[in-house]
Amino acid sequence: MHASRPASASPAASAPGDDGGDHALFMRAAVGEALRNPRYPFGAVLVRSGRILGRGVNTSAENPTYHGEMVAIADYVRRAGNRDWTATTLYSTGEPCAMCMSACAWAGVGQVVWGTSIDGLGSTGLLQIHLAARAVADAAGSFYTPRLLGGVLATTTDALFRRAEILRGGPAHEAS
Repeated sequence: MHASRPASASPAASAPGDDGGDHALFMRAAVGEALRNPRYPFGAVLVRSGRILGRGVNTSAENPTYHGEMVAIADYVRRAGNRDWTATTLYSTGEPCAMCMSACAWAGVGQVVWGTSIDGLGSTGLLQIHLAARAVADAAGSFYTPRLLGGVLATTTDALFRRAEILRGGPAHEAS
């Protein structure tokens, strides 16, 4: 099965990752992906051994399952094959939804790092299934125990989602 991983969910602005890289550096790469869809800025990268091997941005207008994380997972498989998942870290601008976190569990992604929390996403008018990444990981605990880290560059990712709300014509737009 999958290798056991210690779990944590503490926020951090920047901390060295087990992949040899810097969380802030790779989160900036996820933000770069997110900028390709300013109305729904869910960007993600998959990193192994300090190298980005998968990139994705939300394209759910094309297919409802094409969340940034799912696109990055597909890109990783295309580039690196369906292997070495426990050695990967997924970086996402938003806390992975239940579908995306479940995909991480089934693949065995070793670490998941995000910026904006599910509650933060909901506060910008984005519909969310209010099931935290930690809850999904816990539900898969018989075979999956990832390292989880939320709040990385949250000031930056929160701003992305607030701007997106304005572009979508949400409450922040109506107040201006």
